[in-house]
Amino acid sequence: MEQACPFRRWDFRPGGPDIHCHCLPGVDDGPASLSEALALCRRLTAGGIATVVATPHQLGRYEGRNDAARIRRAVADLNRAVAAEGLPLHVVPGGEVRIDERVPELLAQDRILTVGDAGRYLLLELPAEALIPPVPVARELAAMGVATILAHPERCGPLRARPERLLGWLEERMCLQFNAASLLGAFGRPAERACWYWLGRGVPALVATDAHGGGSWACPSMAFAAIARRLGPEVAARVCIENPRRVLRAETLVASATACREASA
Repeated sequence: MEQACPFRRWDFRPGGPDIHCHCLPGVDDGPASLSEALALCRRLTAGGIATVVATPHQLGRYEGRNDAARIRRAVADLNRAVAAEGLPLHVVPGGEVRIDERVPELLAQDRILTVGDAGRYLLLELPAEALIPPVPVARELAAMGVATILAHPERCGPLRARPERLLGWLEERMCLQFNAASLLGAFGRPAERACWYWLGRGVPALVATDAHGGGSWACPSMAFAAIARRLGPEVAARVCIENPRRVLRAETLVASATACREASA
């Protein structure tokens, strides 16, 4: 069975890596300029984050714009600017990849990126208002040794309406990434309720900011506090700290709990 979570209430310090963040300037719908990107980086460090994965959109409406080579160059440029500002933050490459039947092929061609460029996890985005089951893509990725992280499933309307639909998908080396703001109600009651439904069932999951700069921000420590109140500090530490760290170490994620009490609201 899964090992016990090593974190306890008295151990908690902000600092779990943020594995989903639109922090690169001028590449997608994140910061438009370097100054805006640095402002976001300052907010990340103020929230206790020391490592952030830059995850600009890939494929979908950004088809042909944000290839892997461009993202790696942009990350190197941002790291230099962050260092010049004296910020204690390290940026690593990644992408938020729109679901597409070509994903395994494009990954093999080094045109899209895994999380942290580590080759172990791929952050996959579903459309907001249509249900495209990701199982065929996830199976092909699994055959390549890559596990799928489903980005903010609570933002997908059909899954918000029937959150039980995706539980069977988790058998396909798939885990869930929730936005911190969703857990706090920033994207509406249905999205918030879906997050708590899945967390209450002990699914393999993790929390990230999905910050885009501007007002799209929720400090991860606020999400940690909310989860700790409802499900306990061990679950909060697992999804906010331990599992994000495991992603960057290319390790297997652990379920948020072997048995959580019902968390639906």
